[in-house]
Amino acid sequence: MTPSESSSRPGFSQADVGNALAQCLAYTAELPWGSRPILFALVPTAVLAAQAPGLVDPDDVSALSPVVQETESDDLEQLLTTVAWPPQVVGCALVSEITLLPPDAEADLDAALEPLLADADAADEAARQAAHAHPDRQQARLAAGVLRNGNRVALLALRDGDGQSGDLQTHPDLAPNLLDSLAETFHG
Repeated sequence: MTPSESSSRPGFSQADVGNALAQCLAYTAELPWGSRPILFALVPTAVLAAQAPGLVDPDDVSALSPVVQETESDDLEQLLTTVAWPPQVVGCALVSEITLLPPDAEADLDAALEPLLADADAADEAARQAAHAHPDRQQARLAAGVLRNGNRVALLALRDGDGQSGDLQTHPDLAPNLLDSLAETFHG
């Protein structure tokens, strides 16, 4: 893609990111729970159709297409600090599994963490174990996506009783640190 093609591309909206994240979550819904995080490049569907027509359904009218990135690392922090995107990639997304706890669970976590606060790794592991052992925990898949133009969205799909991802939810304050980390992949 030439610089003039890059600058003539239309801007993509927050809704476009949300639609791409829904596609990412649909893809991961087929994976078993306990899977590692999956990174996606967000590419304009028109660009992908022009460069790899066999990958895009001719009836696809979505503005952005998520493209799964093969990663070797299970270390999310390392991955996000080392990834580099070509100009055709206008955004990126990550889907990971998280455990949600009710607000009153904070006291349980505090009790698990207090003796370990001097060791950040041990405190993180204790928090993870306490969250997974909590009787009121809720599993979910979190999809976070950002565009080079600054638009960002995070969606949450709660795991239902049958082990499937349920309705998508969002909130303006959902996953700000993850969204910031994803945005940094374009400034690194």
